[in-house]
Amino acid sequence: MVEEIEKPWIDSKKYQEDRFKEALYEADLAERFLNDGLIRNSAGKAYQAVKAYVAGLAINYRDLLSKYFPGKRRLLPRKVVERVDWIIAIMPSTRLREIASIINDDKLRLIVEIALDLHEFQHNGLDKDSEISRYPNEELVKKDILEVTNFIKSRVKTP
Repeated sequence: MVEEIEKPWIDSKKYQEDRFKEALYEADLAERFLNDGLIRNSAGKAYQAVKAYVAGLAINYRDLLSKYFPGKRRLLPRKVVERVDWIIAIMPSTRLREIASIINDDKLRLIVEIALDLHEFQHNGLDKDSEISRYPNEELVKKDILEVTNFIKSRVKTP
């Protein structure tokens, strides 16, 4: 049986628990992939861990975030939700930096920047000239993956 992540407009506490659990799972996979030499897959999982963590954390800042994301979002002909809840639910990559800035946690902002770099690396790979990737070597990628996974594990309590 596949368990679906709860929607924040239905049960925000359950949604937060689900997203934090997801963040831990993704961080664990990132470390496993890294240990197996699957560095691009590992980078992608580290990014997903941060995305899930920020989505879960955003629940604590919903009222503040609603000032930045006002209005409604139509999901179905008869289903409309607050736009802030939609943003929290899908946590688009294009909003991660902005949401981390609104939350105003300097360490989180750094981790989001690293995660976005890792996401870019996942798609572009290494580039010694740093023209299509910010990473010229694997050692820097590995260091960033571990920094992200350690951050997630330190911030999320094991269920």
